[in-house]
Amino acid sequence: MFHYPSRLAERVLILGTDLQAVTIAREIMRRRGQGYEVIGFVGHDLALVGQSLINPRVIGVMDDLEELVRRRRPDRIVVALSELRDKAPFDLLLRLKSCDEIQVEEASRFFERLTGKISAEHLQPWQLWRLVFTETGSWTRLYRRLRRVFDVVSSLIGIALSFPIMVLTAVAIRIESPGPVVYTQERVGLGGRKFIIFKLRSMQSNAEAQGPVWACENDPRVTRVGRIIRRLHIDETPQFFNILRGEMSLIGPRPERPEFVERLEERIPYYSERHLVKPGLTGWAQVSYPYGASFEDAREKLQYDLYYIKNQSPLLDAVILLETARVVLFGFDHDK
Repeated sequence: MFHYPSRLAERVLILGTDLQAVTIAREIMRRRGQGYEVIGFVGHDLALVGQSLINPRVIGVMDDLEELVRRRRPDRIVVALSELRDKAPFDLLLRLKSCDEIQVEEASRFFERLTGKISAEHLQPWQLWRLVFTETGSWTRLYRRLRRVFDVVSSLIGIALSFPIMVLTAVAIRIESPGPVVYTQERVGLGGRKFIIFKLRSMQSNAEAQGPVWACENDPRVTRVGRIIRRLHIDETPQFFNILRGEMSLIGPRPERPEFVERLEERIPYYSERHLVKPGLTGWAQVSYPYGASFEDAREKLQYDLYYIKNQSPLLDAVILLETARVVLFGFDHDK
């Protein structure tokens, strides 16, 4: 991956000192060398000036912003409005933005563009309203109609190509362990409606005798055949039939089990928003975040799902399909 020399990196000044501001700085630092450099925070409390929040320091207060900009020469100002909504000097920010030398950007929008996800923790109700009232153009409506055509065609092709592999896998499953070859499970789909998902069985037939449990890496309940077909994602191929039936799409958030959805909605803000679109065989979260089976993993994946729901387009779908092929062929890049 190309790394920018510090003299070429875009110098970012963050207005704010709360958790949202620190989160943005942390994400920039985690992607160190990829085009951004934090030069400091600007707050409204003189007592914080000079203190280090994570590594960059608080270099001044809002009253000194014009002088700070003159001395520090930032290329971009990121405004964390949650703390400074009533104290940010909007007249000055507008003048700075108008001169075309400094980019001024809202914190949530910068975070989204930088990370490819929407922060569920910092998502504000007014941002949801903006999504609700976003105008739906003729191209967007056409895209949504064509998605179903694409889903039907791709599921038919997927069934035709994977059917011989499914048959061979079914034979291997039956030889290794007793029980059904195809495993069915209830999942939550579009609008919170439940449906039955199809999978090739990768676990022992009594794997959930004690009740529903999240699967995990190196799960002892997984059979030898199951480990292979999970690694190659062959166990998911019967879901082409779910796509053909209209219960799923090729691309979208992965469907979760009702037992887990209920708990996740209680603990994670806006978790139910992922049911605004059909669940998918693959998705932005699957190609952007490694395998995980915990509440924290679910929270992180939700942020990628929200990004996809807001920004879905043919271009993003194409990127997801290409990334899916890369992940299936070469595995997930944990340094991504």
